[in-house]
Amino acid sequence: MILLGLAVALWAAGDPDIASFQRQANGETLVRVARPAGQYFRLEGADDLGQWRGIATMQAAADGTAEYLDGSATQARRKFYRAVPLAGTGIFTGDHLATANGDVVIHPVNHASFVMTWNGLTIYSDPVDTTPSRYTGLPRADVILVTHNHGDHFSSSAINALRNTTACRIFAPQPVYNSMSTTLKALTAIVKTGQTDPLQNTPAQTHLGITVEGVPAYNANHTLGSCNAYVLTMGGKRIFISGDTGNTAEMRALTNIDAAFVCMNIPFTMSIADAVTAVRAFKPKVVYPYHFRNQDNSLAD
Repeated sequence: MILLGLAVALWAAGDPDIASFQRQANGETLVRVARPAGQYFRLEGADDLGQWRGIATMQAAADGTAEYLDGSATQARRKFYRAVPLAGTGIFTGDHLATANGDVVIHPVNHASFVMTWNGLTIYSDPVDTTPSRYTGLPRADVILVTHNHGDHFSSSAINALRNTTACRIFAPQPVYNSMSTTLKALTAIVKTGQTDPLQNTPAQTHLGITVEGVPAYNANHTLGSCNAYVLTMGGKRIFISGDTGNTAEMRALTNIDAAFVCMNIPFTMSIADAVTAVRAFKPKVVYPYHFRNQDNSLAD
């Protein structure tokens, strides 16, 4: 047993695959795992040995190591870790978010694009094909969310390449729908937000057990009604996807958000200060800063 700061105890639960763990100054824990090169495993954590939960599904690097920075350790007075090897093909890697009906696994792709799996379903957010190889090996989409029609968020060719050809539902604002092919229009549910008449806003819709609620997303570069943010509810957990937005009253008024993807770049979305102000207002349990490449190719950090 190793005791590290703030009376927090960390154990490897007798697992020889946990090579080391190190408490960081901000309370997070850096966990290093030793597994055979290329092997997939699930990193699990527990506050006690009877209640393990998935933290992340990972793949060991060519040197047989993997690292994970566990932010949830900041909320625990003690934490156990173990690495569970996974067999088979097509294993989906990413962070885990526990729900009442299995884990959501969150897999970042690039910029504003990411993929989630839940309850046997695959959900894509703003897939684009600037680098198609980033999607190699990922499952086909059962649900696709498009926030707006800018090229770093909407790509008809990417959607056609990634959608499940037997059944796929797309959620998108009206301007995106207007630019779609007849085939994609037939798969798309229009989500209207920010309408002058509140009764014209699209109510929450549920598809395959996933509830999709549109939230207005707007700023000086995105007119009200042209861009959507979304709140997804899956297994009782609520996930917010900001799209491109400013520090809006609608975002600050959100409640009970378990994970939030918050845009953060200049000049098209929010400054770091605005993103921090918004997050402090609606208090999501987990925050993923994303869309953080500025126009000059610097990174908002």
